[in-house]
Amino acid sequence: MSADVISLEGMIFFAYHGARAEERTLGQRFVVDMDVHADLRAAGQSDGVSDTVNYSELYAVAQDVLHGPPRNLLESLGETIAARVLAEFPRVTRVRVRIAKPSVAIAGSILAEAAVTIDRARE
Repeated sequence: MSADVISLEGMIFFAYHGARAEERTLGQRFVVDMDVHADLRAAGQSDGVSDTVNYSELYAVAQDVLHGPPRNLLESLGETIAARVLAEFPRVTRVRVRIAKPSVAIAGSILAEAAVTIDRARE
């Protein structure tokens, strides 16, 4: 497996996901981080975008999923992003997606965020 990683950190989306009706009505911020493993030697040697995994296109996948149909769980959002990255980018051998809800509302709590990390590899 390649040790090369493309990271997108702190992608912020306002979306309408959650198990509670208020979350789907009012919406909230989601923070997405993504680490994509791929062999980047060819890109390093050629300096050509066609030899790498375009991070603008990775961002677009996360944006499409977060702005798509409402989901109950962060797990479902992360799984969908990871599956699409592996399906749409043949160079990618592994993807790690972390999705967080900052300042999540849990009665009686003081909580910076709730997050889920999905880590998938090509089989």
